[in-house]
Parts: sequence; structure tokens; C-alpha cells
Amino acid sequence: MKHHSTGTRRSRIVIATLAVLGVLLTGGVLAPVVPAAHAADYPSWQDVLNSRASEAAKKAEIARLERLLAQLEANVAATEAEAMAKGDEFIAAQQAYDEAAYKYATLEEQVAEARATAEESMTRAGQLAARLQRVGSNDLTATLLFTDSDDLLGQLGRADKIGEQSNGLFAKAKRDENAAQALSDQAKVAEEALAVLAAEAEVAMIEAQQAADAANAALEEQAGNRERLEAQLSVLRENRAATEADYAIGEQIRLAEEARRRAAEEEARRKAAEEAAKNNQGGTPTASGWVRPSGGYISSSYGWRIPPTSGASSLHGGVDLAPGCGAPIYAATSGTVVFAGMSGGYGNYVKINHGGGAQTAYAHIRPGGIAVAYGQWVNAGQVIAYVGTTGTSTGCHLHFEVRVNGVTTDPVPFLRARGVGI
Repeated sequence: MKHHSTGTRRSRIVIATLAVLGVLLTGGVLAPVVPAAHAADYPSWQDVLNSRASEAAKKAEIARLERLLAQLEANVAATEAEAMAKGDEFIAAQQAYDEAAYKYATLEEQVAEARATAEESMTRAGQLAARLQRVGSNDLTATLLFTDSDDLLGQLGRADKIGEQSNGLFAKAKRDENAAQALSDQAKVAEEALAVLAAEAEVAMIEAQQAADAANAALEEQAGNRERLEAQLSVLRENRAATEADYAIGEQIRLAEEARRRAAEEEARRKAAEEAAKNNQGGTPTASGWVRPSGGYISSSYGWRIPPTSGASSLHGGVDLAPGCGAPIYAATSGTVVFAGMSGGYGNYVKINHGGGAQTAYAHIRPGGIAVAYGQWVNAGQVIAYVGTTGTSTGCHLHFEVRVNGVTTDPVPFLRARGVGI
């Protein structure tokens, strides 16, 4: 994650905090502020025909078309690079928050245990002090007159030992209390740091969504204009009159490509649905309204691990399911899509807000495999994407996360508590 100046970091945190407050007050979702698109001034077919009137005009139009084609390619490359960079920042910020939240939860448990120990020590010291007070209140004169010397010395010795024991218990109780306070102070610092990390992760997610949207817009612009520009350029280079086929070529190619893509996706959906039905895997809501997000076995569990692409231990904040490449991914329950796009190490990524503090996330989706858009409402069991191996991944699988009030939790017991086998 990039380091920011103090002023910049504070500004980002303020922005994120205000955005989160707005969501809490309105019950909506955070909306990325996407810059207005600037449409290029593309030539019409009449412009192309007119330029053939003179050699100079034709050369100028050829140069113009070549620049536009180069700009389309450059825009796609630049926006995709920016989306990947912002996605990396988002995932790094999210990982930092997840690990800090995990450690904070552990620290809170240690604080509770330390306070219980301190209270127990203080109780034992108090009980012993009360016993000493009762013993000390006896008539010392009577004790001296009616107790032989040997017994008296024994009692005095025992009293001395009890006094030492009492002092030791009080000292231990004080040490335990100090230890509990030190841990509590650490937890307070960790909690404050956690709020900063949460705000940074929220800002990073918004920026990553903006970058992903810009990349998608650049791809759509390229797909919608490249074929026509190339056809226009071909007419000018060959110095011939444009035919009806030239006019229609871009549209024909685009429609053919769309039809091919839709057919391929429909076939993949059909096969995946058949496989899911055969194995009773995913897509069918339980009485709780929750769904298994995909089929397949668990290839990696929740918790700290050394990932296959790194030598350092890190928190694996979800569970990996391996149903096979192209298998459908289902919305685990109903909710609103709060992220859909490229996200660095998570590859193509979808995040859904279900309300009540619950969110789910789906990573490593195949290229072109996201079937929902930012802000869209989805139903439990709805196909939202298809399994792939994008981002930091060594094979086709779904990385599935569950978050409760922003903090990652193990999806397996979470879903099983809602009647979903996983």
C-alpha cells in the first residue's frame, strides 16, 4: 500500500468518514463519483467520402483515423493499468484492515482474561486480609496468659507467614491489575488505528471502483468504434468508394461478436446449472435465505497461512471453493452490489452488502465473468459471476468472504449456522 503524507491521509479519512455517515443515515450504498466521459470526435462516413476529394484531405483524414485508433488502444491500456494499480491499493488496504481487526479481537480477549485474573487475585488478597483482621482482633493478653510458650511461638510464626503471604497476594494483584491496564491501553491504540485503516480501505474501494468503471468504459468505446474506424481507414488507403458493406462492417462484426459471447455464456450457464443440479451444489436458498455460493470442495480454509505466491504468513480472510473453471457463482443472500470490477490480487471481484452489517465478497472471477453491476440489487441464489483464476491465483477457484460489521469471519461456521452446508 502506498504511503501518504499526513495531510493527504487525514483528508482521505475525513472523506471516507463522511461517506460512511451518509450511508448510515440514508441506508444506501457508497456511490463512486465517476468523472464524466469525454466522447472523442469520430469521423462519419460522409467525412471519409469528402476527404477523397483531394490528396491532402485524404492524407489528413488517414492520419486522423490512425491517431484515433492508437488513442483507443492507449486508453484501454492506461485505464486497465490504473484499475490494476487501484485494485492493488484496495486489496492491500483491505488486508491491512483485516489483519489489524483480527489482532485487535485477540487483544480484546487477552484484556478480558487479564482483568479476570486481576479480579481473582484481588479477591484472594482481600479474603486473606479479612482473616488476618479477625485474628488480630483477638485479646493479645488472653493469648499470652493462657498459651504455653511453645504454642505461642508457633502461632506467632504462622501469623508472620500469613502476613508475608498476604503481602505477596496484594503485590501479585497489583501486578495483574497493571498488566490488564497495559493491555487495555494497547487495545485502545489498536482500536484507533483500526478506524484509520477502515477509512483508508473504504476510500481505496471507491477509487478502485472508479478505475474499474473507467476501464470498462474504455473497452466499450474501443469495441464500439474500432471496427468502423478500421473500415474507414481501409477505404481511404485503398482509394476506393465506400460500399454498403463498408458502412455495415463495424456493426456486423460487433453484433456477431455479441451473439458469439452470449451463446458461449449461455452454454456455460447451462452446463454449470446441470452440474450444480446433479451434485446439489449451490444456488438453492435455505429457510434462512442463505445459499452456498458455489459448488466444489474447500481447497483452502480460513485463517493464517503462507499463500502459494508469497513466503510470508498472512490472514486468508475467506474460504476457497474449487468447482471448476466457468462454474456459476451465486449471491449468498439478497443484497446490493457495492463493488464490481478489477481489484488487483483478487482479480475480478464482486462485493455485496446484505444489510444488518453483513457483507459477502467473491474473488478471482474469470475475465468477462462478472454478471452484475455496481448498485444492482441481487436475489439469493442469483448467478452473479463465473469462477476463474484472475489476480493472484494459481488455479480456478472462488475465494469467498463473509464480513460482519466490516470484520472478516470464517464463512464455514457462519453459513452452517444458517443451514448451508459447506
